[in-house]
Amino acid sequence: MSEFFFEYGLFLAKTVTLVIAVLALVGGIVFLASRGRDLSREKLEIKKVNDKFQQMSRALQEELLAKEELKTLDKEEKKEHKKRAKEGSRRQRLFVLDFDGDIKASALESLREEITAVLTVAKPEDEVFIKLQSGGGLVHAYGLAASQLNRVRERNIPLTVAVDKIAASGGYMMACVADRIIAAPFAIIGSIGVIAQIPNFHRLLKNHDIDFEQITAGEFKRTLTLFGENTDKAREKFKEEIEDTHALFKEFISEHRPQVDIESVATGEHWPASRAINYQLVDELTTSDDYLLRRSQEADIFEISYNLRKPLAARLGGFVQSTIEKFLLSRPTP
Repeated sequence: MSEFFFEYGLFLAKTVTLVIAVLALVGGIVFLASRGRDLSREKLEIKKVNDKFQQMSRALQEELLAKEELKTLDKEEKKEHKKRAKEGSRRQRLFVLDFDGDIKASALESLREEITAVLTVAKPEDEVFIKLQSGGGLVHAYGLAASQLNRVRERNIPLTVAVDKIAASGGYMMACVADRIIAAPFAIIGSIGVIAQIPNFHRLLKNHDIDFEQITAGEFKRTLTLFGENTDKAREKFKEEIEDTHALFKEFISEHRPQVDIESVATGEHWPASRAINYQLVDELTTSDDYLLRRSQEADIFEISYNLRKPLAARLGGFVQSTIEKFLLSRPTP
């Protein structure tokens, strides 16, 4: 009898777990559907960085200064504010954009919208500041990303790129468009080269008596292939295409940073920024944080971000994964 109750209890526990999972899934669908309009809406977010710096500074001042010192400081700030208002002069505006690039340059979709938004209001006396992080990726994707940055240059708006961690290969292709490149001392810079690699399973298929057919029109419609037998002629053509892409890359760097001795840096090597500055690949060694803190004394700084709509499937998948993780973490461990 005890064995029966044990089996029944185990079955009941499994059933309850399944019901909870189904209810969580249905609840997630209803929840996301009810908030779908708000969550899926594409939205431009704007934050004034000066306010954050002022709040941080004020918190420390209130903790460290005496009341009389605080009053004196407040009077000086009000006096300065009235002076600027009386002069009627507009402070320079600095627009901050983030680009965290993967191999497909997925952040490009947000970047293009952010730049479009900034260009509707920015003037030549303002500045666009890009915090860039990327180890490179697909040529066409990063070529378009660099072209997006060039839109700023074409309107004679100063463009600064900051590299705190890495701007290599396609990442450096983007960075070199800027009027000025700043980088943290140990940030990775360079890798002006091109790489392509592809596995080939022809011998494996041949050993298992599997034929592979590929029909093309045009001698070089396909050069190297995954499953067919690669020829020396195909390899040579593929290498020729890689070399041509590298030549275009070098021309692009030379066009935007003519001070660089391109032949000495276009070897595919990369360097920490403290070495790259000797090759004139960067202009100043500093962090984005320090640059923005300095500029906040003379400019109004706005952080711009464009949040793209996420498909329902992606949002639902994230909700279900989060629910399952919470359920598993809540279970007692043996």
